Amino acid sequence: MAWSDEWTATAIADAVRSGAVRPDEPTAEALRRIGERDGLLGAFVRVRSDRAMLEAAALGGRTDLADLPLAGVPVAIKDNIAVAGEPLRIGSSATSADPQPADHPVTARLRAAGAVVVGITAVPELCIWGSTDTPMRTTRNPWDPGRSPGGSSGGSAAAVGSGMVPLAHAADGMGSIRIPAACCGLVGLKPGPGVVPSELGVDSWHGVAENGCLATTVDDLTLGMTVLAGRPLRPEPADPGRLRVAVALGSPVPWLRTDSRWTRAARRTAELLTDLGHRTRPVSVPYPVLSPITRWLAGPAADAHGLDAGRLERRTRVHLRVARLAHSVYPVRDAQATRAEARVLRVIDHADVVLTPSLAHDPPAATTRSRVGWLANFTADVRFSPYTSIWNVLRWPALTVPAGPDPDSGLPLAAQLAAPTGGEGILLELAAQLEQCAPWPRTAPRG
Repeated sequence: MAWSDEWTATAIADAVRSGAVRPDEPTAEALRRIGERDGLLGAFVRVRSDRAMLEAAALGGRTDLADLPLAGVPVAIKDNIAVAGEPLRIGSSATSADPQPADHPVTARLRAAGAVVVGITAVPELCIWGSTDTPMRTTRNPWDPGRSPGGSSGGSAAAVGSGMVPLAHAADGMGSIRIPAACCGLVGLKPGPGVVPSELGVDSWHGVAENGCLATTVDDLTLGMTVLAGRPLRPEPADPGRLRVAVALGSPVPWLRTDSRWTRAARRTAELLTDLGHRTRPVSVPYPVLSPITRWLAGPAADAHGLDAGRLERRTRVHLRVARLAHSVYPVRDAQATRAEARVLRVIDHADVVLTPSLAHDPPAATTRSRVGWLANFTADVRFSPYTSIWNVLRWPALTVPAGPDPDSGLPLAAQLAAPTGGEGILLELAAQLEQCAPWPRTAPRG
């Protein structure tokens, strides 16, 4: 099999199910690519070479191999859910190095579908930040190693965007699937609540954090999300008809001006949707200010309870202090999200989908931001990625769809699509329509 041409989860699973390749061949190829490419990118914190090969070989003995949707597909798991037999560090030396006794439900569903976990991908400490680095490791963007792949699922995005694996688990608390997808030219979906098991940390950041995946094609994303959800998310017939799309190009932050390249990418996406027959109209979304910040503060604070603060990064310790102060002044309440959703619904006026830029600026430099103060990290993240957190607060599904490389910098551009609760299928179908009429490069160019 010519892996360079067929390195998608869909093609790999088809080949394994048909018997065209052995179940262990894709894993061997993934491990070869990791060995060749990850020294530069730092996407993986652990590579399961021997165990992965044994697990892949064991697939050949399964009587249901021909029915497995992810038969033989090598996948990566973000270091914030459990993989049996591996530590769960969440990017921190303050967490336990003991092996996990059992798989997280998401890991279990991937394995039950025939996927092989080849490694664990890097995250910033407790998944707090919009870039992926720790004092021990800086993860780099395969499109430009001088830049970050985003965060907190930056390791997963670098692994998929470089072609090391075709599909990777990711998780999203304030944009941590969609931000790295935009940085690395990928498609990524944050589902709404109850679609995929969350069980992230203490309470999934007060219910706003969700599990999902990152892929290079919409078919692969649909396949991965269907496995995670345990049911089809893109129903047949797939055509959703003529949709009403509210186009919100304005900056969520009054003092922040979005880079014109990211605004143009969103506008081009809106024009494509118009050409496809959908009805678009401009709106100005009323972005909440305090609700996203308090949840971003409170979620990691709950997860850090019981950890040795002396082993946490300095910026994380400050984060926990700010979280305690914020909770005393403006504690997290469900009513905050309810009010924010009501304001957004009034503005979009029965629209089926909201379209925004994915990012406000290009990915930041790949540096050791763990050595920089909390305020500098916070400011950098707000400037870089202010468009995603509202959909976590509202608990709406939201998706990043590539808009092709920028002709000047060569870096990927992207737009974000969000829909009211239950709209995962609509988002996947719109992304598929966009991919068909304006295909994007599947992975970063090499050499």
